[in-house]
Amino acid sequence: MTSEHISGTTVRATGTGRPAFVVNVEVFLEREGRWLLIQRGAGEEHAPGALGGVGGVVELDGADIDVLEETARREVAEEIGVDLSGVTLSYVESAFFVTDDGDPTINMVFAARLPVDGQPGAVSPTEVAALVWMTADEAEGAADCPPWIRRSLRRAAAQSQLWPA
Repeated sequence: MTSEHISGTTVRATGTGRPAFVVNVEVFLEREGRWLLIQRGAGEEHAPGALGGVGGVVELDGADIDVLEETARREVAEEIGVDLSGVTLSYVESAFFVTDDGDPTINMVFAARLPVDGQPGAVSPTEVAALVWMTADEAEGAADCPPWIRRSLRRAAAQSQLWPA
């Protein structure tokens, strides 16, 4: 692999010279107008202690189609113990960022209603220090909610107004 300079960031390149990125998936779950956010564990390499959606990186362990949606479902199950099988995931946005430890990352954001029988809990306490329920308006004033999470949450909340009842 070689390196390339893109948007002020040095990015690894594939053997053919194309940019190489980590692909991350993040999910915002809604119930009765409130959104489930996680407080990231203190030991997390990127944004420790900050609020965010549930998520993680794409792992190529068998999913050959709908890899982003399958990653979203896997991460939700691993981190908060909720099964999203059959739940419609709505695309919210995508973004580029560089992690605190230097990885160029494409972030895919989805939103969904938390299933009625879903009882989230911090299954992976090293990744999830706490679960926090708040409205998008409350997130605007939360000191531990980064601006990019506020933006994604605003977009998710606007989109949720279009979901069927």
